[in-house]
Amino acid sequence: MSEGGRNGTSETTLMERGMASLREACNQGYGVHEETPCTEDEKPPDSLLLREATPPALPHPVHPSGCLRIPRGSFPLSAHTRTFKKAFFPHVSGSQWNNWRWQIQQRVRNTTMLERFFPLTEQEYRAVECASSRFPFAITPYYMSLLDPLSADHPIRRTVVPVIEELHVSPEEAEDPLGEERDSPVPGIVHRYPDRVLFLVTSFCSTYCRYCTRSRFVGHVRNGHGGRRRWAGAIEYISSHREVRDVLISGGDPLTLSDEALEWILRRVRAIPHVEIIRIGTKVPVVLPQRITKELTRMLRKFHPLWMSIHFTHPDELTDEVYEACARLADAGIPLGSQTVLLTGINDSVDVMKALVQRLLMARVRPYYLYQCDLIPGSRHFRTPVAKGFEIIEGLWGHTTGYAVPSYVIDAPGGGGKIPLLPSYLQEVRGDTVVLKNYEAKPFYYPDIHG
Repeated sequence: MSEGGRNGTSETTLMERGMASLREACNQGYGVHEETPCTEDEKPPDSLLLREATPPALPHPVHPSGCLRIPRGSFPLSAHTRTFKKAFFPHVSGSQWNNWRWQIQQRVRNTTMLERFFPLTEQEYRAVECASSRFPFAITPYYMSLLDPLSADHPIRRTVVPVIEELHVSPEEAEDPLGEERDSPVPGIVHRYPDRVLFLVTSFCSTYCRYCTRSRFVGHVRNGHGGRRRWAGAIEYISSHREVRDVLISGGDPLTLSDEALEWILRRVRAIPHVEIIRIGTKVPVVLPQRITKELTRMLRKFHPLWMSIHFTHPDELTDEVYEACARLADAGIPLGSQTVLLTGINDSVDVMKALVQRLLMARVRPYYLYQCDLIPGSRHFRTPVAKGFEIIEGLWGHTTGYAVPSYVIDAPGGGGKIPLLPSYLQEVRGDTVVLKNYEAKPFYYPDIHG
């Protein structure tokens, strides 16, 4: 089969026309929106998903970046997204497109659906056909709009569309590379660090990243949501361990739960006297920003101190929709941090990473961790040399604000936990003098005091 794929001429022509218009809109920048309140009364994909209410229509203020900001209660539909929707979902209303339940229901999950948007390479076609044998494949229509249809090397496309390399397992790779199952005293809990636990509430994600640390179970369970009996057992464990002061709620993606289900969990965790802070780990604001409704943020703000770690990968993810989702969360008083995995050919350059972290700050998201890719099966083509991480940190430090520089870490194989890696700015200690290297590689001398 040729690299051109299997689409017919008319469908390919439609795709090319649509994407040409999309690229033209992108070149003009994100600055045009429609009022698109969520008014659709769709049937949810399962009993845990929740209906949204109809927000009011308000005038559009201007974001400091020059983009129009959508007021709380409505949601943006950027020029880029509108062009994509017009090409591939012409009969879908703006309110339906911005309905997060519709986005989940319409996820792209097989070759037939994927080839509607662009021709697949031979590698992609074979890999998508085989994906369910190892790790399911799914992309929301919104996130699909960010993929370049003409390049299999497009960074975002490579993170969600399988390639045949992920079926090649290297000797150092493991199904559970971080040893989470060994540190799981009860279902749904990973207790590795003394004062905090990881609470896995679901195995479902709206979009599956191909390098997912938990690909061993994420997306494989028929009912991806854990259920209250399982959650109750995990909460009982937290309650009985008074040393636990910090609970990280993750999965899968906890923001794919309904407001009621998520509130059920948060209310019971917050009621535990020794739990001081709650964190949520998610990629939903990036791949399904429409999920960040006013009802959700109103509920979340009841459980402060509540923090959120969001998984960002590439600067192209910072669309108007994502800016809006992050603004809603930040306005609800939730501190936002970004966790980014370092990936070959995707974000492994100083220029790309600098653009990402600087745009994150514009979205009120603090770059938190830069992760070396975990040793999951079939991940070798994603992994970079550790030296590349040092190069990126050195290229950021001193060349942009310190708020934009994440900590570079390796989550140690086998359950050793996160280990920070730092470039060597301390050159040597000469008696009472410390020799330092600054961001320009110039030496500086600091008088040391010996106690």
